[in-house]
Amino acid sequence: MSAASALSEWGVGLPDVSQFSGGASNLTYLLRYPKKDLVLRRPPAGTKAAGAHDMGREYRIQSWLAPVFPYVPPTVGHCADEAVMGSEFYVMERMIGNIPRKDFDGTPTPAEVREMCTNTLDLLVSLHAVDPAQAGLAWLGKGSGYVERQIIGWSARYRNALTENVSGMEDIIAWLVAKQPADSGSCLIHNDFRFDNVVFSESDPTRPVALLDWELATIGDPLMDLGSALAYWVEATDDDDWQVFRLQPTNAAGMLTRAEVVAYYMERSGLDVTPEQWTFYEVFGLFRLAGIAQQIYYRYHHGQTTNERFGSFCMFVNMLGERARTLIRSASWEP
Repeated sequence: MSAASALSEWGVGLPDVSQFSGGASNLTYLLRYPKKDLVLRRPPAGTKAAGAHDMGREYRIQSWLAPVFPYVPPTVGHCADEAVMGSEFYVMERMIGNIPRKDFDGTPTPAEVREMCTNTLDLLVSLHAVDPAQAGLAWLGKGSGYVERQIIGWSARYRNALTENVSGMEDIIAWLVAKQPADSGSCLIHNDFRFDNVVFSESDPTRPVALLDWELATIGDPLMDLGSALAYWVEATDDDDWQVFRLQPTNAAGMLTRAEVVAYYMERSGLDVTPEQWTFYEVFGLFRLAGIAQQIYYRYHHGQTTNERFGSFCMFVNMLGERARTLIRSASWEP
């Protein structure tokens, strides 16, 4: 889009700028022009893991995926010159709709909640069915061995971000290494699939219209994607400590349980896994989330961010470790 056509579409003048709350990784800003709203994404301040927060990569994924997957927000432009605003960034169109947060704003019925849940899982299934080559994204793939690479990579990230008030997870890492299966498949995965990354229609709150936050998208194992998504899934029957850290309305009446999510996904995707085999993917999801939370806490611990809500992440990391150990103790699966 040329500068002249952009000014015509958005309106003349500087935008009103505000930051979206809720994110814990890349920073996201709303740019309000007279005629159109845009969204800007940029990395956080402080120490970053190698290869993380690559705005150019995220921009390319969205731009190339959009023609074959209509739930991707259209991109506007990418700036690699850090002199412009202190970091690389990109801009996309704002998708209008509702994004579920910790609790629903309204009072959907259990039937509506269930439909929203199954429609969201169908969105994940449809993403996993995309042909990466058709989207021009075959370059994301690194060949077989995705499960092994993820264990190695997240083990290193967790160790590098350890602080003295967080327990090590060498026992969990050893179990994952010993129990790792071969890849269950290879497809385009989102790697951060949560309700608060889904935009739902204003006219039909059960229907997804967009999937956001493509920072971690890659070609990998679909069951690893599902396991990572379910690490955030706090059910109504989970204890009070887990409810404190709940980020999405997965405890609402009508919402599928974690076991029901797995069964529904398997039926819709055509994949098959026993409950015993599923334990590996669930434990990995918890360990990966612990690694993500610990990296965020590391920035807080060392004064690289002042967001007070990150101060309790050390407790969350320890809780994730204990939940993973509980699953391991109950597991009998041999790969």
